[in-house]
Amino acid sequence: MEKSEEEKIVIVGGGICGLATALALHRKGLESIVLEKSEKLRATGACIIMQPNGWRALHQLGIASKLRQTALPIQSGHYITVKDGKHTDLLVGNGGECRCLRRSDLMKTLAEELPPNTVRLGCKVVSIKVDANTSAYSILHLHDGTMLMPRVIIGCDGVNSVVASIVGLNSSRHFSTCAIRGVTHYQTLHPFGTAFYLFDKDGVRLGLLPINHNDVYWFLTRKLTSTDSMVSKDQKLIKESTVEAIKGFPNHITEMINNSDVDSLHLTDQMRYRAPWDLLRTKFCKGTVTLAGDALHAMAPFLAQGGSASLEDAVVLARCLSQNMGIALDPTGMKAARAALDQYAKERKMRVFWLSLETFVVGTMHDTSALLVRGLCIITLIILFRDKIANTRYDCGRL
Repeated sequence: MEKSEEEKIVIVGGGICGLATALALHRKGLESIVLEKSEKLRATGACIIMQPNGWRALHQLGIASKLRQTALPIQSGHYITVKDGKHTDLLVGNGGECRCLRRSDLMKTLAEELPPNTVRLGCKVVSIKVDANTSAYSILHLHDGTMLMPRVIIGCDGVNSVVASIVGLNSSRHFSTCAIRGVTHYQTLHPFGTAFYLFDKDGVRLGLLPINHNDVYWFLTRKLTSTDSMVSKDQKLIKESTVEAIKGFPNHITEMINNSDVDSLHLTDQMRYRAPWDLLRTKFCKGTVTLAGDALHAMAPFLAQGGSASLEDAVVLARCLSQNMGIALDPTGMKAARAALDQYAKERKMRVFWLSLETFVVGTMHDTSALLVRGLCIITLIILFRDKIANTRYDCGRL
């Protein structure tokens, strides 16, 4: 039997962006609920690289100081071409704060700061009815027959977002590259200090960042193969395929992979992204429904900006909603909600476009079929908008 409930703000998806958005709203005194289809909060992937713009957002959320206790600052970077052993220094985080956080630490910290019962687990959205032309509420239908009639719906439901299709955003696409991630624990101090290392050989790139003095997060990107879909389902096969891919790499790197925690291994055989041109021509919202995080700007891990950009979304969206909720002569709140989402879309559009464009350029660097498009993108980036490229300098503003 169906039952109806009215809610002011409903967030679909209980990942990093969904929890961060709920926390940002809470900091502004706005109530929300988070619908997560899983029976428990999940932290897909071992770690997340948090760049300076991400730390600015975490500061606004009030949890930066707590998270700094769990991760070392990355203070230098080194690019090494394996064949000739040549070293080149890298500027990490554009000279600002950069750390590698365990996803579970970030998720736990976000969740602990939320009011009780904010997150509803095991709640799967089966359909959404949106009225973009009248003051009627949108309606969420859940798998158990519950109908929710929120003033605002925020889709934070990831790269395969259900809400994105409602808003009118085209399906995400995928690169012809796969990514493998893992964590290695050292019984004594690991040998990498506080440096980021990136090794490159024949199209295989392996990067590593210390989490703390004993744990190291590593990632590898290589060309997608026909067997990766099968390999991704078996963590022992993931380790074997990684060792095979890094033949010829330094011995201590091979040893690091061999000693990695099998449970931490994850292979993404379809790294998905939103085409930057799709973001330019999409409004980001329909009625009082909008998107944030990977649901809006899935961008694969090439820039290490997905998490930081999602935190920016949360802060900006909460600020826009807070500023507009006081519109007079609006008893249903729909006018205020639309004004808030329009403001949010206006502020975020070019920001996420540039991040997505940079990701597209980097992600297609080894894809000759995209050579012409990549060339045009690079020319546009360098000649017309040089100041936009320093993405780590971005400040999401104050809550």
